[in-house]
Amino acid sequence: MIRPYPVPALSNLFLPLAWCLLTIGCLPGAHNGKNDITPRNREVNKSNAYNNLFLDSTAMEKFIAKQQPDDTFANRMRSFYNARNFEYAWFDSRGLAEQALGFRSLYNYDQDTSAGSRQLENRLDELAVEEDADIGADNAGIVRTELQLTQRFLQYARRHLKDLRKAQLERFVPVRKQSVLQLAEAALDNGSDVAFDMEEGIFGSLEEPLRRYLDIARNGGWPALPVAEKQYRKGQESPAIALFKRRLYITGELPEADSSPVFNAALETAVKTFQARHGYSPTGIITDTLVREMNVTALSRVQQLLINMERMRWLPPKEQRLIIVNIPEFMLHVWEGKQKAFEMPVVVGKEGHSTTMFSGRLNQVVFNPYWHLPRSIVRNEVLPAMEKNGQYLEEHDMEITGERNGLPVIRQRPGEQNALGRVKFLFPNSFNIYLHDTPVKSLFNKDKRAYSHGCIRVSDPARLANYLLQDMPRWRPEKVDSALTQGDKEKYIKLKTPVPVLISYFTAWVDEQGQLQFREDIYGHDERLASKLFTDAQPVL
Repeated sequence: MIRPYPVPALSNLFLPLAWCLLTIGCLPGAHNGKNDITPRNREVNKSNAYNNLFLDSTAMEKFIAKQQPDDTFANRMRSFYNARNFEYAWFDSRGLAEQALGFRSLYNYDQDTSAGSRQLENRLDELAVEEDADIGADNAGIVRTELQLTQRFLQYARRHLKDLRKAQLERFVPVRKQSVLQLAEAALDNGSDVAFDMEEGIFGSLEEPLRRYLDIARNGGWPALPVAEKQYRKGQESPAIALFKRRLYITGELPEADSSPVFNAALETAVKTFQARHGYSPTGIITDTLVREMNVTALSRVQQLLINMERMRWLPPKEQRLIIVNIPEFMLHVWEGKQKAFEMPVVVGKEGHSTTMFSGRLNQVVFNPYWHLPRSIVRNEVLPAMEKNGQYLEEHDMEITGERNGLPVIRQRPGEQNALGRVKFLFPNSFNIYLHDTPVKSLFNKDKRAYSHGCIRVSDPARLANYLLQDMPRWRPEKVDSALTQGDKEKYIKLKTPVPVLISYFTAWVDEQGQLQFREDIYGHDERLASKLFTDAQPVL
């Protein structure tokens, strides 16, 4: 959820604010007249801009003339782009910027239809699935989509971001690169124009962890540890063990300083805590992999926190039923308002997708589904297998149902072999991603679970199905169990009340126990965002 920094007491603002609302229905920080338009910020240029495309100012003026908004709104759009020196907000040369996807996810989640345009939505559907598109700044379609998104953002801001200062709104989408330390200091300065989410929402606030890791970084961080040539466990003695203790003391896993070379019970507990906070099974054993995790520098962790704070701008409020999948965590969480109902491990795509966040509404449960194989799998996997084995389709319970663009259309019948298992959960989205069961359960025992072709496998489909169907009397648990274990006929069940689903990509967050969590950047999204946000981007694990 987008939240501003604290503002002055309401008693001091009530009369001018009421007058503003009555006279102009004001935008955040709205002003009338050309003198109130933000001056053009010519310090922003191609060498330091967040996005590497720039807009022709005449294109914006033509758009305003065609749309004919009121003067206040028109000047807000002029100010928005002047503050950026007409740098694109929602595109770079590779396609849609991460913030465009985050904003779209937010207004889709909120079902905000203000200034909704089917043409815009269709265009975003197309752009969202393009990988490494070659975007030109003068492409008429891109210019139109850019300005339509800004129009929609400012209309959304008028309704939902009324407390942001004018300068904060104009810089809500990053404008220019800064050093990691500069951005961290600005994020912690209530008087700055940087408006990060500092309150507890779906995840806990990252303000305190940022302050703590920034302080560690300013004081030199922690020394690099020697790569472990062997495993260390409780009872062993080595000079390296004193170094491990020092490292874990700095970040708080080890509560008291200890310079002895003995691997004692306190260190074992600290190692387990560190492992749990970084996505590893808590064995209490130090391995070379764990040492590499400990050697991520304090400045890199500050950067990681800032990247995730940037993403958290676009989170919805935790005010209703919500299913959230955090891809780097390999977990699905079900929330009932501000209380977590349950969670379960998931298996995610082995290859990164262009998106970091999108939302939908889960509206159908499908028992005994057919699996309609994607064209890429037919082309790259099934056809070569068929050439080697003429019985491949029969052995895998597959059938050809037609032909499209020179490739056979293949589906796998419901049953024990079906790659989707016994049930799938549909929430319409641009990426054709859904949740489903799987016949391969062993993968859920692994720490890193990026193995699927793109959709998301859930470890406990029965629990999820029962949860979703709990308000439908015909679908008691025993009937759900029967559907999951028997039958071979595909059956669609439409939910009475669709449930919001958020697919997210957070590599740093505070969990419901107040524990700071870090995860690996499995798809490289952090690395790409760091290269755009920072002049001194740090290595990403």
